[in-house]
Amino acid sequence: MIELTAADVAEATGGRLHAGPDVRVAGPVVVDSRRVEAGSLFVALPGEHVDGHDFAHGAVEAGATLVLAARELDGVPTVVVDDVQAALGDLARDVLSRARAAGDLRVVAVTGSVGKTTTKDLLGQLLGARVPAEQVVVPAGSFNNEVGLPLTVLRVTPDTRYLVLEMGADAPGNIAYLTRIAPPDVGVVLAVGVAHVGKFGSVEAIAATKAEMVTGVVAGGTVVLNADDQRVAAMAPRAAEGTRVLTFGTIPSADVRAVDVEVDATGRAGFGLRAGADPQRVDLRLVGAHHVSNALAAAAVATALGTPPDEVAAVLSRATPQSPHRMAVTERPDGITVVDDAYNANPDSMRAALRSLAVMAGRSRRSVAVLGEMLELGESARAAHDEIGRLVVRLNVKLLVVVGEGAYHIHEGALQEGSWGEESVFVPDLDTARAVLADELRPGDVVLVKSSLGAGLWRLGDELAAGEVGTEVAP
Repeated sequence: MIELTAADVAEATGGRLHAGPDVRVAGPVVVDSRRVEAGSLFVALPGEHVDGHDFAHGAVEAGATLVLAARELDGVPTVVVDDVQAALGDLARDVLSRARAAGDLRVVAVTGSVGKTTTKDLLGQLLGARVPAEQVVVPAGSFNNEVGLPLTVLRVTPDTRYLVLEMGADAPGNIAYLTRIAPPDVGVVLAVGVAHVGKFGSVEAIAATKAEMVTGVVAGGTVVLNADDQRVAAMAPRAAEGTRVLTFGTIPSADVRAVDVEVDATGRAGFGLRAGADPQRVDLRLVGAHHVSNALAAAAVATALGTPPDEVAAVLSRATPQSPHRMAVTERPDGITVVDDAYNANPDSMRAALRSLAVMAGRSRRSVAVLGEMLELGESARAAHDEIGRLVVRLNVKLLVVVGEGAYHIHEGALQEGSWGEESVFVPDLDTARAVLADELRPGDVVLVKSSLGAGLWRLGDELAAGEVGTEVAP
């Protein structure tokens, strides 16, 4: 955090100062009063169920020196603004400008319907190999919206060399807004899929929103585009004059590409990284062939920022998963392998995870898919879930457990494709799913847990990984 005074915060946000102008903010900016440290700025966000203003006094007692709020609070040093969330963004924009003026800082931003968090995590490891770890700021988890992104930006210091950001969107204009807060030196578009199509209305609207990244890059910056995705590749003409366009993919025309891709029995991919004259060998430790694209995107950014291809390949080969519930593999002592990918789900990521399950199980192990609802698909939800159920059968998954009414059509699709009762089971809730798995799981099984976060299957993923479900099962 760059140290600020209350007067600085008021000026950056256009707020009214109800505190001494020299009050100093030297700790982290937080929206959760439980995370307050000495010198923190507490941002009192209003919410559907909880109003941050109710926790302002407690935040000050815990060490916060200033509160950003929508109203005056008795006995609390406050900067009062009309819109707290917008003011948080304004403050982040101001702090980033100060950080850029203070040192050699590069901002990298990643968007796309799938792969954002993994790519962001790979970038953190690639860039962190070039400078001391404390000079790289990477969001924890998926801090990619109008609140999470400013909080990440506000972690920068005068010594920060790289700020890696994830930019999500569930409506047109979201990416444009986020790039106004943190204009990237390097902007990445990974893929255009159907995530959040229920809110956007069409895939074309999703593509137009992702393209806001291209126009949001700073003058003279770099845009990194997926050459394998036609909708993404078509964004290149939107780059401003003087902006470099760098492509990645598996097609021969890509600037940074993978050749001779292979996937081993554990579901991990290896390939030749061609980012220069000679391909460099990469053996990913991430599970899933779809991570080749994420690795290529990260490689393109790193090379654009000056990392030699051989160093990129070496770091990618030792990079590990950094965020939970994203193809997290646990080998249990009882011989069961758990693949927890329950942080998020859309048809694209669901297909990728199921294909990885099939590869990991092969012909010698039993594959088990525990699937929940894919949210925010709008009118396409029934057809999308039905299609996933049919894919499960085509991939010869041995046991399908569908959890929750919102996911029912996965079960229906499996039945229509030719599955029978013992192979596909529908359960209404997590408790019933636990009971089914406790009866069904046996040593040697490979179990995939996959759903949107709101469906709650991540809890089951945690329990399975910890050996709390399906233990002491007779072979």
